[in-house]
Amino acid sequence: MANELQGKRIAFLFTEGVEQVELEKPLEAVRAAGAEVDLISLETGQVEAWNHFDKGDKFEATKAVSDVDASGYDGLVLPGGVANPDQLRLSQDAVKFVRGFYEQDKPTGAICHALWVLVEAGVAKGRKLTSWPSLQTDLRNAGAEWVDEEVVVDNGLVTSRKPDDLPAFCAKIVEEFAEGKHKQKVAA
Repeated sequence: MANELQGKRIAFLFTEGVEQVELEKPLEAVRAAGAEVDLISLETGQVEAWNHFDKGDKFEATKAVSDVDASGYDGLVLPGGVANPDQLRLSQDAVKFVRGFYEQDKPTGAICHALWVLVEAGVAKGRKLTSWPSLQTDLRNAGAEWVDEEVVVDNGLVTSRKPDDLPAFCAKIVEEFAEGKHKQKVAA
């Protein structure tokens, strides 16, 4: 089933400090499944990834989040890293973009620390989620049910904890993107 995402367009939203493997592996998975992909950041241009605490490769963001809308995509991937989602959640354009996927019932994958952006977008409430363990209090305070599992799927929202979970995460995002729209539980 190498073409299950043929005709689908998937957004990857990230900025400086993104965990490289959490960007690369999902990117490889959705492209291998036939999806078209846009790399989106706070601004267009080179974005430096990280390998834990060491600088990694640079990736070309071809679109700025201020210039895109969720209506142009079939799904969204939010890779982790600590600095990446911390910066994204301070951007009104990024938060609006993420929220748009929930308002339009479109599937999303978020791994590790990326769930901070979901909290900021107000879409974690009432959801069953997993993340890097240090986020569990933030997620519970936002009204989510936090669990310590490799991958969790809640109405098209796929979450995982860490890079070790990437095989399960990648398989599930491809599956959810292939299924398409899911009725979301959007928090107020």
